Amino acid sequence: MNSRPSLDGSYSRRDLDWHPRPYAPAYRSTILRSPKGRRISLESTFAETCGPRFGHDLLGLDDNDLIINYAASGETAIGERIMIHGRLLDEDGRGVPGALIEIWQANAGGRYRHVADDYFAALDPNFGGCGRTITSDEGGYSFRTIKPGPYPWPNGPNDWRPSHVHFSIFGHGFAQRLISQMYFEGDPLIPICPIVSTIPDKKAVDQLTARFDHESTIPMDLRAYRFDVVLRGKASTPFENRPEGN
Repeated sequence: MNSRPSLDGSYSRRDLDWHPRPYAPAYRSTILRSPKGRRISLESTFAETCGPRFGHDLLGLDDNDLIINYAASGETAIGERIMIHGRLLDEDGRGVPGALIEIWQANAGGRYRHVADDYFAALDPNFGGCGRTITSDEGGYSFRTIKPGPYPWPNGPNDWRPSHVHFSIFGHGFAQRLISQMYFEGDPLIPICPIVSTIPDKKAVDQLTARFDHESTIPMDLRAYRFDVVLRGKASTPFENRPEGN
């Protein structure tokens, strides 16, 4: 999943100020877990780039449909039905084919199906909260899902996470994984979220915000949101685990 060089044969310079700050006291977890030493660069090993794959050929028929992929026969998940779609792009705007995209999220009430989530909201027995798909030849992808609810978290006395979907993008080697979060246009919690506030540039936050896509909405069924992911370069999507991109 390495980015191809720009048309002049060079890569765009990486702008690390575009990405989340590793140390942000308002986001309390970073106080203990942020790195204290200077950043160093390590070359990838052969095993990391050509090692174990993540099951690109093991997808089920409904893996990208979170509305039904965990539901009992004849049942569907509860909540606002939406579609999230877009393209996975390199730094020159070309689609990246054959990449595995996984998402995970809270349910409509803002609760994850996880043993450590003790929020008061109810679990939906027909919603698992995760899905996966492979990008098309043009880098396209889509998921059907339920719009996740916001939820409180013990960072400050009254902090809430905006509705969001986690994205994990895999290449074809063990170390080729990028992680990010997608937010929804118009959410009033975005500008006051301590995690979002670790991103210094408002344009970068905007790039993490999915846009309502009326033309792709399916009448009498679900609303659509568009979210494109750029792997590297000046327009790179902000990534949590690798600010430099792929």
